[in-house]
Amino acid sequence: MKLPCSLLGSLWCLLLLGVGSLLLLVHLQRLTDSVLQQNPGVQVLKAPGWPVEKVLAAARHSRVSPPVLHLCSDPLLKRPITKRHRKLLLKSALSGAEEALRRRRTQEFQHSLLNYVCSRYRPVRGERWVTLQQISQIYVEDRYRLLYCEVPKAGCSNWKRVLMVLGGKARSTQDIPHNAVHYTKQLRRLDSYDRAGIAQRLRSYTKVLFAREPFERLVSAFRDKFESPNSYYHPVFGRAIISRYRANATGFALKTGAGVTFREFVQYLLDAERPVGMDIHWERVSQLCSPCLIPYSFIGRFESLQEDANFLLRSIGAPDNLTFPDFKDRNPLAERTSSSIARKYFSQLNGTERQKVFEFYHRDYLLFGYPKPFPDLH
Repeated sequence: MKLPCSLLGSLWCLLLLGVGSLLLLVHLQRLTDSVLQQNPGVQVLKAPGWPVEKVLAAARHSRVSPPVLHLCSDPLLKRPITKRHRKLLLKSALSGAEEALRRRRTQEFQHSLLNYVCSRYRPVRGERWVTLQQISQIYVEDRYRLLYCEVPKAGCSNWKRVLMVLGGKARSTQDIPHNAVHYTKQLRRLDSYDRAGIAQRLRSYTKVLFAREPFERLVSAFRDKFESPNSYYHPVFGRAIISRYRANATGFALKTGAGVTFREFVQYLLDAERPVGMDIHWERVSQLCSPCLIPYSFIGRFESLQEDANFLLRSIGAPDNLTFPDFKDRNPLAERTSSSIARKYFSQLNGTERQKVFEFYHRDYLLFGYPKPFPDLH
Protein backbone atom coordinates (compact mmCIF):
# COMPACT_ATOMS: atom_id res chain seq x y z
CA MET A 1 0.00 0.00 0.00
CA LYS A 2 1.51 3.30 -1.05
CA LEU A 3 1.41 6.35 1.23
CA PRO A 4 -0.14 9.46 -0.19
CA CYS A 5 2.39 12.03 -1.34
CA SER A 6 1.08 14.64 1.12
CA LEU A 7 1.59 12.28 4.09
CA LEU A 8 5.06 11.29 2.88
CA GLY A 9 6.05 14.97 2.56
CA SER A 10 4.85 15.69 6.08
CA LEU A 11 6.92 12.80 7.47
CA TRP A 12 10.03 14.08 5.70
CA CYS A 13 9.41 17.57 7.12
CA LEU A 14 9.08 16.20 10.67
CA LEU A 15 12.26 14.14 10.23
CA LEU A 16 14.25 17.12 8.95
CA LEU A 17 12.88 19.32 11.74
CA GLY A 18 13.91 16.78 14.39
CA VAL A 19 17.42 16.42 12.98
CA GLY A 20 17.80 20.22 12.78
CA SER A 21 16.63 20.66 16.39
CA LEU A 22 19.07 17.99 17.56
CA LEU A 23 21.98 19.67 15.74
CA LEU A 24 20.98 23.08 17.18
CA LEU A 25 20.80 21.66 20.70
CA VAL A 26 24.27 20.10 20.38
CA HIS A 27 25.68 23.38 19.07
CA LEU A 28 24.16 25.42 21.92
CA GLN A 29 25.50 22.94 24.48
CA ARG A 30 28.99 23.31 23.05
CA LEU A 31 28.72 27.12 23.22
CA THR A 32 27.54 26.94 26.83
CA ASP A 33 30.44 24.65 27.82
CA SER A 34 32.88 27.00 26.13
CA VAL A 35 31.52 30.07 27.98
CA LEU A 36 31.61 28.30 31.34
CA GLN A 37 35.20 27.20 30.77
CA GLN A 38 36.22 30.79 30.01
CA ASN A 39 34.13 32.40 32.82
CA PRO A 40 33.61 29.80 35.58
CA GLY A 41 31.08 30.88 38.19
CA VAL A 42 30.13 34.18 36.52
CA GLN A 43 26.45 35.03 36.30
CA VAL A 44 25.48 37.96 34.14
CA LEU A 45 22.26 39.80 34.94
CA LYS A 46 20.97 42.71 32.88
CA ALA A 47 19.15 45.21 35.12
CA PRO A 48 16.47 47.53 33.80
CA GLY A 49 18.13 50.39 31.99
CA TRP A 50 15.79 53.37 32.32
CA PRO A 51 16.55 54.60 35.88
CA VAL A 52 20.31 54.16 35.55
CA GLU A 53 20.44 55.85 32.15
CA LYS A 54 18.49 58.81 33.48
CA VAL A 55 20.82 59.18 36.49
CA LEU A 56 23.88 58.85 34.27
CA ALA A 57 22.57 61.57 31.98
CA ALA A 58 22.03 63.90 34.94
CA ALA A 59 25.47 63.06 36.31
CA ARG A 60 27.14 63.67 32.96
CA HIS A 61 25.39 67.03 32.79
CA SER A 62 26.74 67.99 36.24
CA ARG A 63 30.15 66.34 35.70
CA VAL A 64 30.04 64.32 38.89
CA SER A 65 30.44 60.59 39.36
CA PRO A 66 27.05 58.87 39.08
CA PRO A 67 25.65 57.09 42.11
CA VAL A 68 25.34 53.30 42.06
CA LEU A 69 21.78 52.01 42.27
CA HIS A 70 21.26 48.44 43.50
CA LEU A 71 18.27 47.43 41.39
CA CYS A 72 18.15 43.71 42.16
CA SER A 73 17.61 43.58 45.91
CA ASP A 74 17.94 45.55 49.11
CA PRO A 75 20.91 44.13 51.08
CA LEU A 76 19.36 45.21 54.39
CA LEU A 77 15.75 44.16 53.88
CA LYS A 78 16.53 41.01 51.84
CA ARG A 79 13.54 41.51 49.58
CA PRO A 80 13.00 42.87 46.05
CA ILE A 81 13.02 46.63 45.71
CA THR A 82 9.54 48.00 45.13
CA LYS A 83 8.61 50.50 42.47
CA ARG A 84 8.19 53.16 45.18
CA HIS A 85 11.64 52.37 46.63
CA ARG A 86 13.20 52.62 43.18
CA LYS A 87 11.58 56.02 42.68
CA LEU A 88 12.96 57.21 46.03
CA LEU A 89 16.44 56.03 45.08
CA LEU A 90 16.21 57.81 41.76
CA LYS A 91 14.90 60.99 43.39
CA SER A 92 17.76 60.96 45.89
CA ALA A 93 20.34 60.44 43.16
CA LEU A 94 18.89 63.21 41.02
CA SER A 95 18.77 65.62 43.98
CA GLY A 96 22.46 64.87 44.57
CA ALA A 97 23.19 65.65 40.93
CA GLU A 98 21.17 68.87 41.18
CA GLU A 99 23.11 69.89 44.29
CA ALA A 100 26.40 69.19 42.51
CA LEU A 101 25.21 71.26 39.56
CA ARG A 102 24.25 74.12 41.88
CA ARG A 103 27.67 74.09 43.53
CA ARG A 104 29.36 73.93 40.15
CA ARG A 105 27.46 77.02 39.02
CA THR A 106 28.37 78.78 42.27
CA GLN A 107 32.04 78.01 41.64
CA GLU A 108 31.77 79.23 38.03
CA PHE A 109 30.26 82.50 39.23
CA GLN A 110 32.91 82.92 41.93
CA HIS A 111 35.72 82.29 39.46
CA SER A 112 34.20 84.69 36.93
CA LEU A 113 33.92 87.37 39.60
CA LEU A 114 37.47 86.70 40.77
CA ASN A 115 38.87 86.94 37.24
CA TYR A 116 36.98 90.18 36.59
CA VAL A 117 38.18 91.85 39.79
CA CYS A 118 41.73 90.58 39.32
CA SER A 119 41.79 91.95 35.77
CA ARG A 120 41.04 95.40 37.20
CA TYR A 121 43.88 95.18 39.68
CA ARG A 122 46.23 93.29 37.36
CA PRO A 123 45.35 94.48 33.82
CA VAL A 124 48.57 93.14 32.29
CA ARG A 125 48.46 89.37 31.93
CA GLY A 126 51.36 87.11 31.17
CA GLU A 127 53.72 84.68 32.80
CA ARG A 128 54.21 85.55 36.46
CA TRP A 129 56.36 84.00 39.15
CA VAL A 130 55.21 83.27 42.68
CA THR A 131 57.44 84.16 45.58
CA LEU A 132 57.92 82.01 48.68
CA GLN A 133 56.07 84.64 50.69
CA GLN A 134 53.02 84.34 48.44
CA ILE A 135 52.71 80.59 49.06
CA SER A 136 53.79 80.56 52.71
CA GLN A 137 50.19 80.05 53.90
CA ILE A 138 49.54 77.01 51.68
CA TYR A 139 49.58 73.54 53.24
CA VAL A 140 50.25 70.38 51.22
CA GLU A 141 48.51 67.00 51.42
CA ASP A 142 50.24 64.72 48.91
CA ARG A 143 48.07 61.60 49.28
CA TYR A 144 44.99 63.37 47.95
CA ARG A 145 46.90 65.98 45.92
CA LEU A 146 45.43 68.90 47.85
CA LEU A 147 46.72 72.42 48.53
CA TYR A 148 44.93 74.38 51.24
CA CYS A 149 45.56 78.08 51.86
CA GLU A 150 45.17 78.86 55.55
CA VAL A 151 42.86 81.78 56.32
CA PRO A 152 42.70 82.26 60.11
CA LYS A 153 39.21 82.72 61.58
CA ALA A 154 37.69 80.95 58.57
CA GLY A 155 37.76 77.36 59.82
CA CYS A 156 41.52 76.84 59.50
CA SER A 157 41.95 74.81 62.73
CA ASN A 158 39.45 72.18 61.63
CA TRP A 159 40.84 72.21 58.09
CA LYS A 160 44.27 71.35 59.52
CA ARG A 161 42.68 68.49 61.44
CA VAL A 162 41.18 67.20 58.20
CA LEU A 163 44.57 67.42 56.46
CA MET A 164 46.18 65.43 59.29
CA VAL A 165 43.57 62.68 58.94
CA LEU A 166 43.94 62.62 55.15
CA GLY A 167 47.71 62.29 55.55
CA GLY A 168 47.42 59.37 57.98
CA LYS A 169 48.75 61.37 60.95
CA ALA A 170 45.54 60.89 62.97
CA ARG A 171 42.60 58.51 62.86
CA SER A 172 39.91 61.07 63.66
CA THR A 173 39.58 64.84 63.76
CA GLN A 174 38.14 64.49 67.26
CA ASP A 175 41.45 63.10 68.53
CA ILE A 176 43.56 66.16 67.63
CA PRO A 177 43.93 68.86 70.33
CA HIS A 178 44.40 72.54 69.56
CA ASN A 179 48.14 72.60 70.30
CA ALA A 180 48.75 69.61 68.03
CA VAL A 181 47.04 71.49 65.22
CA HIS A 182 49.00 74.73 65.49
CA TYR A 183 52.26 74.00 67.28
CA THR A 184 53.49 70.71 65.85
CA LYS A 185 55.19 70.32 62.50
CA GLN A 186 53.08 67.46 61.16
CA LEU A 187 51.82 69.46 58.20
CA ARG A 188 54.13 70.64 55.46
CA ARG A 189 53.89 74.01 53.75
CA LEU A 190 54.32 74.51 50.02
CA ASP A 191 57.28 76.88 50.47
CA SER A 192 59.32 74.05 52.03
CA TYR A 193 59.66 72.29 48.62
CA ASP A 194 62.19 73.06 45.94
CA ARG A 195 61.16 75.11 42.92
CA ALA A 196 60.32 72.04 40.81
CA GLY A 197 58.19 70.56 43.61
CA ILE A 198 56.34 73.84 44.06
CA ALA A 199 55.64 74.21 40.34
CA GLN A 200 54.49 70.60 39.96
CA ARG A 201 52.02 70.86 42.86
CA LEU A 202 50.67 74.23 41.80
CA ARG A 203 50.13 72.84 38.32
CA SER A 204 48.43 69.53 39.16
CA TYR A 205 46.94 69.62 42.70
CA THR A 206 43.47 70.75 43.77
CA LYS A 207 43.95 74.24 45.23
CA VAL A 208 41.50 75.39 47.89
CA LEU A 209 40.79 78.52 49.92
CA PHE A 210 37.91 79.51 52.19
CA ALA A 211 36.93 83.17 52.65
CA ARG A 212 34.78 84.87 55.30
CA GLU A 213 32.84 88.13 55.52
CA PRO A 214 35.68 90.56 56.36
CA PHE A 215 33.99 92.53 59.18
CA GLU A 216 32.88 89.30 60.88
CA ARG A 217 36.36 87.80 60.51
CA LEU A 218 37.93 90.92 62.06
CA VAL A 219 35.56 90.88 65.05
CA SER A 220 36.13 87.15 65.50
CA ALA A 221 39.90 87.72 65.63
CA PHE A 222 39.52 90.60 68.12
CA ARG A 223 37.28 88.57 70.45
CA ASP A 224 39.59 85.57 70.33
CA LYS A 225 42.89 87.38 70.85
CA PHE A 226 41.98 90.31 73.11
CA GLU A 227 38.82 89.42 75.05
CA SER A 228 40.15 86.09 76.31
CA PRO A 229 43.38 85.42 78.22
CA ASN A 230 46.27 85.12 75.79
CA SER A 231 49.93 84.80 76.72
CA TYR A 232 51.13 86.11 73.33
CA TYR A 233 48.71 88.71 71.95
CA HIS A 234 48.23 90.61 75.21
CA PRO A 235 51.92 91.32 75.92
CA VAL A 236 53.02 91.65 72.28
CA PHE A 237 50.09 93.48 70.66
CA GLY A 238 48.02 94.63 73.61
CA ARG A 239 50.77 96.55 75.41
CA ALA A 240 51.85 98.34 72.22
CA ILE A 241 48.24 99.25 71.31
CA ILE A 242 47.38 100.59 74.76
CA SER A 243 50.63 102.53 74.99
CA ARG A 244 50.04 104.29 71.67
CA TYR A 245 46.28 104.85 71.54
CA ARG A 246 45.09 105.16 75.16
CA ALA A 247 45.50 108.37 77.05
CA ASN A 248 46.12 108.07 80.78
CA ALA A 249 46.55 104.28 80.64
CA THR A 250 46.98 102.59 84.00
CA GLY A 251 50.21 100.90 84.96
CA PHE A 252 48.44 97.54 85.04
CA ALA A 253 47.17 97.96 81.46
CA LEU A 254 50.60 99.06 80.22
CA LYS A 255 52.24 96.12 81.97
CA THR A 256 49.83 93.33 80.94
CA GLY A 257 48.32 94.57 77.67
CA ALA A 258 44.93 93.33 78.82
CA GLY A 259 41.69 95.20 78.11
CA VAL A 260 42.26 96.50 74.58
CA THR A 261 39.03 98.04 73.27
CA PHE A 262 37.69 97.43 69.77
CA ARG A 263 38.15 101.08 68.83
CA GLU A 264 41.81 100.96 69.95
CA PHE A 265 42.28 97.79 67.92
CA VAL A 266 40.81 99.48 64.82
CA GLN A 267 43.08 102.49 65.36
CA TYR A 268 46.06 100.14 65.32
CA LEU A 269 44.75 98.37 62.20
CA LEU A 270 44.38 101.58 60.21
CA ASP A 271 47.64 103.17 61.37
CA ALA A 272 50.19 103.33 58.55
CA GLU A 273 52.90 103.44 61.24
CA ARG A 274 51.68 100.63 63.48
CA PRO A 275 53.65 100.16 66.68
CA VAL A 276 53.63 96.41 65.98
CA GLY A 277 53.31 94.67 62.64
CA MET A 278 50.37 92.97 60.93
CA ASP A 279 49.13 89.53 61.94
CA ILE A 280 47.67 86.74 59.81
CA HIS A 281 44.48 86.65 61.90
CA TRP A 282 43.36 90.02 60.51
CA GLU A 283 45.44 90.23 57.35
CA ARG A 284 43.41 90.42 54.13
CA VAL A 285 42.73 87.16 52.29
CA SER A 286 43.95 88.78 49.08
CA GLN A 287 47.34 89.16 50.79
CA LEU A 288 47.40 85.76 52.50
CA CYS A 289 46.46 83.58 49.52
CA SER A 290 47.19 85.68 46.40
CA PRO A 291 44.01 84.61 44.54
CA CYS A 292 44.85 86.89 41.61
CA LEU A 293 48.09 84.99 41.10
CA ILE A 294 47.31 81.40 42.12
CA PRO A 295 44.46 79.74 40.14
CA TYR A 296 42.43 78.17 42.95
CA SER A 297 40.31 75.19 41.96
CA PHE A 298 37.73 75.63 44.72
CA ILE A 299 36.72 78.76 46.65
CA GLY A 300 34.52 78.07 49.63
CA ARG A 301 32.86 80.30 52.19
CA PHE A 302 32.91 80.17 55.96
CA GLU A 303 29.17 80.90 55.90
CA SER A 304 28.57 77.47 54.29
CA LEU A 305 31.75 75.86 55.61
CA GLN A 306 30.55 72.34 56.39
CA GLU A 307 28.53 71.91 53.21
CA ASP A 308 31.31 73.29 50.99
CA ALA A 309 34.05 71.34 52.78
CA ASN A 310 32.18 68.02 52.70
CA PHE A 311 31.36 68.48 49.01
CA LEU A 312 35.05 69.09 48.34
CA LEU A 313 36.12 66.05 50.39
CA ARG A 314 33.81 63.80 48.40
CA SER A 315 35.06 65.26 45.13
CA ILE A 316 38.72 64.44 45.93
CA GLY A 317 37.87 60.87 46.98
CA ALA A 318 38.33 61.28 50.73
CA PRO A 319 37.14 58.38 52.94
CA ASP A 320 33.37 58.31 53.36
CA ASN A 321 33.64 58.39 57.15
CA LEU A 322 35.63 61.64 57.09
CA THR A 323 33.42 64.70 57.40
CA PHE A 324 34.32 68.25 58.26
CA PRO A 325 34.13 68.78 62.05
CA ASP A 326 31.90 71.41 63.59
CA PHE A 327 33.47 72.26 66.93
CA LYS A 328 35.58 75.08 68.39
CA ASP A 329 38.30 74.14 70.84
CA ARG A 330 39.22 77.69 71.87
CA ASN A 331 36.66 79.43 74.08
CA PRO A 332 34.07 76.71 73.35
CA LEU A 333 31.44 78.36 75.56
CA ALA A 334 31.61 81.68 73.73
CA GLU A 335 29.01 82.35 71.05
CA ARG A 336 30.35 82.19 67.52
CA THR A 337 30.82 85.56 65.86
CA SER A 338 27.79 86.19 63.66
CA SER A 339 26.72 89.15 61.54
CA SER A 340 24.63 90.52 64.41
CA ILE A 341 27.57 90.32 66.83
CA ALA A 342 29.85 91.99 64.28
CA ARG A 343 27.35 94.84 63.88
CA LYS A 344 27.34 95.43 67.64
CA TYR A 345 31.11 95.87 67.65
CA PHE A 346 31.13 98.12 64.59
CA SER A 347 28.36 100.24 66.12
CA GLN A 348 31.04 101.37 68.61
CA LEU A 349 32.77 103.18 65.72
CA ASN A 350 31.65 106.29 63.92
CA GLY A 351 30.84 106.35 60.22
CA THR A 352 34.29 107.56 59.20
CA GLU A 353 36.03 104.74 61.07
CA ARG A 354 33.72 102.12 59.56
CA GLN A 355 34.37 103.52 56.11
CA LYS A 356 38.14 103.29 56.60
CA VAL A 357 37.91 99.66 57.74
CA PHE A 358 35.73 98.91 54.72
CA GLU A 359 38.34 100.49 52.45
CA PHE A 360 41.05 98.43 54.15
CA TYR A 361 39.19 95.19 53.26
CA HIS A 362 37.66 96.55 50.05
CA ARG A 363 39.49 94.14 47.75
CA ASP A 364 38.33 91.13 49.76
CA TYR A 365 34.73 92.37 49.50
CA LEU A 366 35.10 92.64 45.73
CA LEU A 367 36.99 89.37 45.16
CA PHE A 368 34.55 87.17 47.07
CA GLY A 369 31.30 88.99 46.35
CA TYR A 370 30.31 90.00 49.87
CA PRO A 371 27.77 92.84 50.09
CA LYS A 372 28.42 96.06 52.02
CA PRO A 373 27.75 95.37 55.73
CA PHE A 374 26.40 98.90 56.34
CA PRO A 375 24.29 100.91 53.88
CA ASP A 376 26.26 104.14 54.35
CA LEU A 377 29.51 102.58 53.12
CA HIS A 378 30.73 103.47 49.65
